[in-house]
Amino acid sequence: MGKSTQPLLKRCKALGINPVVMGYTKESKRNQKETRRKKSEYGLQLEEKQKVRFIYGVLERQFRRYYFMATKRHGATGEMLLQILESRLDNVVFRLGFAKTRKEARQLVSHGHITVNGKKVDIPSFLVKVGDVISVKESSKASTGIKKILLANGERVVPAWLEADKDNFTGKVVNLAAKSDIDYAVKENLIVEFYSK
Repeated sequence: MGKSTQPLLKRCKALGINPVVMGYTKESKRNQKETRRKKSEYGLQLEEKQKVRFIYGVLERQFRRYYFMATKRHGATGEMLLQILESRLDNVVFRLGFAKTRKEARQLVSHGHITVNGKKVDIPSFLVKVGDVISVKESSKASTGIKKILLANGERVVPAWLEADKDNFTGKVVNLAAKSDIDYAVKENLIVEFYSK
């Protein structure tokens, strides 16, 4: 799998992302309003796509596949793309407050600590559906390391499309994410324009 070795804060600054969106409390010290050369239309579209890919930690091939999935759904393609990305299991684990970052959530899923409807799922890109119940495996709750992670992240605000039972480390998908549930500024129409060429 391709991996960016660039420091996270540097990458956030380059893409104009607040590190808080990534699950980090540290904010960039530099002023975001630095004078930059005017970007072309293509440059703006590419940057928006790279920003969203970076936030969710998705590679190009998979991101392109999500875009084509979004074109087949009823609704605005850009909004459907964001809905698909939000439905990824690693993102849902992060949104429920079971992990500090999406990267940490991905690791919890990959290592088999998460169940969906009572069955172990170790695929971070697994797409959840309305009604799915996401839980931390019983045996994992007893692990000191996992318990530490869960308790450290218990204060995160859970979006309205999810329902969380913080005491039992379970959550339920009550709706699919809408554009209003996205906690960062995104111009999804630019991503649609990028792929429409």
